[in-house]
Amino acid sequence: MEIVVIGSDLNLNECREKFGTAHHYQLAGDDIKSYLAPGVFVFDFTVSDVSVYQNQNDVVVFLNTAFKTLTQLTTGQGLKANVFGFCGLPTFLNREILEVCVPEGQLISLEKACLLLETKFRTVEDRMGMITPRIICMIINEAYFTIEEGVASRDDIDQAMRLGTNYPFGPFEWCDKIGIRNVYELLKAVFEGTGDERYRISKLLEKEANA
Repeated sequence: MEIVVIGSDLNLNECREKFGTAHHYQLAGDDIKSYLAPGVFVFDFTVSDVSVYQNQNDVVVFLNTAFKTLTQLTTGQGLKANVFGFCGLPTFLNREILEVCVPEGQLISLEKACLLLETKFRTVEDRMGMITPRIICMIINEAYFTIEEGVASRDDIDQAMRLGTNYPFGPFEWCDKIGIRNVYELLKAVFEGTGDERYRISKLLEKEANA
């Protein structure tokens, strides 16, 4: 199967790690339309121009919905392709279960797509940050608040989380892997979209993200 990745070499490698070597992968150049053909699967990590997917009935497209909802990205675009949302931030694709938001009436198409990709999936509501990314970024944010209060060191917090929760990484380790700027942008988007105080960004996190 042909998988086209719109993004970076890091994104391409994460797709390979997630879906295996049985597929053929391409990192798209500037002329995205030239890579689109019937049966192609697209993982768009940058989502700079969704209009390229107009009139692409037989293409399956996964759009990075970390900072915007699938509805925000696709409304008024007249897309005919099978378009779904996923979190394209580092570490969130290469997991046992692919977290996906799906338009109404497209669940069967998603099931077929994930069968071909040989991945388990879970559908989530069409919200910025989805579920797992929100939770992890909120944990990272809380860890920064803890540092601000002088309660513990970064190493202490990382170790406590690994030992206490069986998570593979502590919050600061996770932040390094996701990228602090990505964590900041996700929290900012969710807070502005919801007004929920749980996502108000730590001053220290904001300072380091903008350094």
